[in-house]
Amino acid sequence: MLAACIQLHIELCRPEENLGRALRLAESALSQGAEILVLPELFQTGFCYEPSGQELPPFPSLDPFRALAREHGCLVIGSVKSGRQNLGFCLEDDGLEMRPKIHPFGPEKEHFDGGSFISPIATRWGMVGLQVCYDLRFPEVSRLLALQGADFLVTIAQFPPQRQAQWRTLCLARAIENQFPHLACNWAQGGASLIVNARGEAQAEAGNNECIILGEVDLAVRDEVRREIPCFADRRPEIY
Repeated sequence: MLAACIQLHIELCRPEENLGRALRLAESALSQGAEILVLPELFQTGFCYEPSGQELPPFPSLDPFRALAREHGCLVIGSVKSGRQNLGFCLEDDGLEMRPKIHPFGPEKEHFDGGSFISPIATRWGMVGLQVCYDLRFPEVSRLLALQGADFLVTIAQFPPQRQAQWRTLCLARAIENQFPHLACNWAQGGASLIVNARGEAQAEAGNNECIILGEVDLAVRDEVRREIPCFADRRPEIY
């Protein structure tokens, strides 16, 4: 299955502009055959704490993406601010599932509470392990998702450009240690979005501009890697 990371330039507190660009890029990715569309963390508003940055169920700002999902049968992944939660979402033509960001970073804690549960999301494309930005630095999150049956990992983020080398290393590491594909979508201001296979090889990699990268989510390679190096069977959690 073909996935697209949409590395969007995010204007703070300008949802209409961000939404328009996101939809244009999403349409472009779909025209190139993408079935899974991944957008950055808080892609519509950025870390906007004005009323325009707030979203409540049933999340009407996602209606254009609901229309895309119905028309194209695609999966859309991103996040929205709702109350004191940064909610990652998976949106399909038959519904919306959300998972909270577990670890707010630094000053985000004034506006966000960390989530209280971790679990993958069942979709037509498999079980999605979704984490948000700073969660990438905590390997426990992706490991728990893997142990719970996630088929692939998705990280949506606003990592800053000065930490780009750390971002890239962490993205590769999460794929290698859990032996599953990783779709890592950053905002354009931070750059370096990645699509990584279960061997930890970058299939596609973005620069520092607004762009789309495409790559296959190959679960057969995941299964092959896990047979070659049976890390999960060899775990010894009783002594960890």
